[in-house]
Amino acid sequence: MMKARETALKLKRFEMEERARKVSDLELMIREFENIASDLDRQIQAEEDRSGVKDPKHFAYSTFAKSAAQRRDNLRASIGELRTKLEATQADLDDAKQQLARASTEQPREIGRIRRRHERGAGLALR
Repeated sequence: MMKARETALKLKRFEMEERARKVSDLELMIREFENIASDLDRQIQAEEDRSGVKDPKHFAYSTFAKSAAQRRDNLRASIGELRTKLEATQADLDDAKQQLARASTEQPREIGRIRRRHERGAGLALR
């Protein structure tokens, strides 16, 4: 019985650690995208200052500034999507932490049920 409990706890711990890694990866991607978008803002500003044309609708507006602005806008859209994904992943992590806390205090019979339920779910996913 104790071995089954330890296995179930290891499984819950692994799930929690995996979700924590995903949260960390998403946070890193968001920071990197934000840094790149800031760099593009600076490049756009420098190009506008160099050319003297600051209106993107003006016929003489820099094509470099236009393309950099498009890349920056795409990055900002991606950042928004990543933040949404981060919120969902953070909620999954919080859930995994609660499950681990519950599993560590549950009786061995409950742990066995949880493990069997997980194994059945994994078996269905493989079919």
